[in-house]
Amino acid sequence: MKIVLTGCYLAASVATMAGCHGSAPAVSTAVQTAQARVVESRQQQAPQILRATGTIHAREAATLSAQVVGRVQQVLVHEGDGVRAGQTLVVLDDAAQRAALEQAQAGVKAAQGAQAAAETDAKLAASTLDRYRQLQTEKSVSPQEMDEVSRRAEAASQRVDAMREQTDAARAQASGAQTMLGYTRLLAPFAGVVTARLADPGALASPGVPLLQVDEAGTLQLDATVDESSIAAIHKGMKAQVALDGSPSAMFAGTVTEIDPAADPASHSFVVKIDLPASGQLRAGMYGTAEFANGVRQAIVVPRSAVVMRGSLACAYVLDGEGIAQLRSLTLGATQGNLIEVLSGLSAGEKLVDAPSDRDLAGKRIEVQQ
Repeated sequence: MKIVLTGCYLAASVATMAGCHGSAPAVSTAVQTAQARVVESRQQQAPQILRATGTIHAREAATLSAQVVGRVQQVLVHEGDGVRAGQTLVVLDDAAQRAALEQAQAGVKAAQGAQAAAETDAKLAASTLDRYRQLQTEKSVSPQEMDEVSRRAEAASQRVDAMREQTDAARAQASGAQTMLGYTRLLAPFAGVVTARLADPGALASPGVPLLQVDEAGTLQLDATVDESSIAAIHKGMKAQVALDGSPSAMFAGTVTEIDPAADPASHSFVVKIDLPASGQLRAGMYGTAEFANGVRQAIVVPRSAVVMRGSLACAYVLDGEGIAQLRSLTLGATQGNLIEVLSGLSAGEKLVDAPSDRDLAGKRIEVQQ
């Protein structure tokens, strides 16, 4: 048996189905809420900071090298050793210098002997001349004999002068040999600390080749590099705050003591030397950043507690006009007590969730918690 559906019945069936679908309730999405304290970003004056980086050095440092060629016999210090002024630090082989000194000293003795003999001859010639003068008054000698004795006395006197000059030259040579012998011992130029040992026993030392580096004990300096566009803002006696890369929370009050008069032609920058206070945290060779106050500017700040870290990004939950939180990334600047400067990502007068902790508040309506 065939069942035939008429057009009306089909239409009624479709209408019935449509009516059933139309009666289904609509699904609505409700915004979740969360309670939190709310703070506001604001604009205020902040110091204009000029920053310059550099390396910490001793005020005085010396690189010791030999002044004569010789084999290193002893290196009496190591890195980190304290030394006193005049202390022997390196000993070179001095055989050649000792031989030269002994030869020079022998030359001095020979010259002194020759001088003594010449002086004896001169005295004898002078006494003979005196006797002949006495005889001349008695007319017992001829003029020819008198002239001969006078010439011998004058020649003897001239030989004494020549021998004295030779003795002086021999003494000068001996003094030079003694000085060269002294160069085989390298002495500390001042009290300080050995910062580099560049040679070991057996090495060949020669003029200009560094063997040791010694930093003077006492005041340390930061040699900061300042761009030529900023150097006009810095002057001698200016105060600076110095932070160490290894301890960014530790700040040291420094004073500008010297500014290089000429810029580096390659980098167009100047070296500014900043005296640092005595501190056990400071060591030569450390890297630091100097901050110079250079007027004031307008800055946007927020409480540090409103900033959260999401991975490596600094963020904040910012409320829109309906009080719904949106996570926004920020670029931060310097910290000022409990406030932190926002370089980009916020405008003054925006509301932020304070101390959101690890909660995910994005898309949630924030009810202000008192």
